Amino acid sequence: MKTVRDVMTSNVLSVDPGTPLKDVAQVLTDRKISGVPVLGPDGGVLGVVSETDLLVKQRGPAAIRHRRFAGLRGESPASRAQLLKVTATSAAAAMTSPAVTIGPDRLIHEAAALMLAKGVNRLPVVDEGRLVGIVTRADLVRAYVRSDEELAATIRNDVILRVLWLDPSLFTVVVSDGVALISGRVERRSTAEMVERSVRMVPGIVDVHATVDWSLDDSRLEPVSLDPTFPFGPR
Repeated sequence: MKTVRDVMTSNVLSVDPGTPLKDVAQVLTDRKISGVPVLGPDGGVLGVVSETDLLVKQRGPAAIRHRRFAGLRGESPASRAQLLKVTATSAAAAMTSPAVTIGPDRLIHEAAALMLAKGVNRLPVVDEGRLVGIVTRADLVRAYVRSDEELAATIRNDVILRVLWLDPSLFTVVVSDGVALISGRVERRSTAEMVERSVRMVPGIVDVHATVDWSLDDSRLEPVSLDPTFPFGPR
């Protein structure tokens, strides 16, 4: 199954913390991108400057929502961060930090879930503390544009064979308009359920109809308890 490494952009444009904000805006405009990572001297991701961060500055302090009784209680951390962006003149002051990042070997459905949960449009890809790429929502969408034949081959070769260690010849796999139809037989009920769950995670599959028969209902099996005083295992 596809990982972030398969869809990310490896040649990533980045800026230094001291980059003037005007230059950051020029980079976003010239390269037609909506955000850029800010890197420290060791190559680590300090944050991300996005179009949203620039719009906060453009709107000015009047657009910032202050907590009730801010004069007595002080501003909330969120309001303080927004106020800093309003007065920002460099990438370091305008960036959103810490950046939401992801590893290159994570599955792309995990990247999608993280983007939705954090409300971001891009994820810097970090390996051993260093930036190695960037993945955007557009990258994830493109991963879904695959033919039915490609999807069926992925299910047979990547899911059934490499992930589940099953013989693909024991299954019938048909994909039509992104809907996977799978039939076959396995030994255990848990394996049959795993087939359907695994296929649903394939990028480009929009639904799964699985008819996988099984011989042993291992959901009802209880784990064997061992007697620690008995040296040869269970009695």
